[in-house]
Amino acid sequence: MELFWNGLKVAGELVLAGDELVLGAAWRTIWISMLAVSCAALIGIPLGVLVASTSFPGRGALILIARALMAVPTVFVGIVCYGLFTRDGMLGGLELLYTPWAIVIGDVLLALPLIFSMTHGAVKALDKRVGETARTLGARGLFLWRTQLSEARTGVVLGLLTAFARCSTELGIAVMVGANIRGYTRTLATATSLETGRGEFERGLAMGIILLVIALGVTGILAAVSREDES
Repeated sequence: MELFWNGLKVAGELVLAGDELVLGAAWRTIWISMLAVSCAALIGIPLGVLVASTSFPGRGALILIARALMAVPTVFVGIVCYGLFTRDGMLGGLELLYTPWAIVIGDVLLALPLIFSMTHGAVKALDKRVGETARTLGARGLFLWRTQLSEARTGVVLGLLTAFARCSTELGIAVMVGANIRGYTRTLATATSLETGRGEFERGLAMGIILLVIALGVTGILAAVSREDES
């Protein structure tokens, strides 16, 4: 217990002193996660609305696959990305392996099923009168989609925040395709594992504290959004 409290004290000092390794990993984690979620949202949100509002062959299978992919371990996504980006892989010529961009792409694959599924669920759960009323008022195509998204915005925002939380705390993808390179691909999750594993408990704990703060911040936003939806 004493080791933990001493580590907590030193961790606080590292954070307050602006330790370069700690804050560098924190900033890298945030921008990689934000970029990945933004890219996944550009695909997942329109696709979720489309699948929720139209019928076509294979629709049920697409929904089932997306829901199943929500539970895929991050290390499996990392292995798939490694196979794509390695020198002999389909995308090996892009030379993305062991770069932050490989982590971004892996996180996009991680976030996409989640955003799609939660958007689809939110739009599907809307009262049918929402769409009928919008059509009666002349809404068609993109205008109809915008109306549905506006009504389902709480579920969509929850999906985005949940995806961000998962991307910012994942370890498997960052290790497999990022290789935890100091000052380049090291994220909070990989740094926490590395520093703790080599006996730098205080620094590892500092990374863990920042991860905890991010998780608590996302949880707080989720709670606020949920309360707004209930009011």
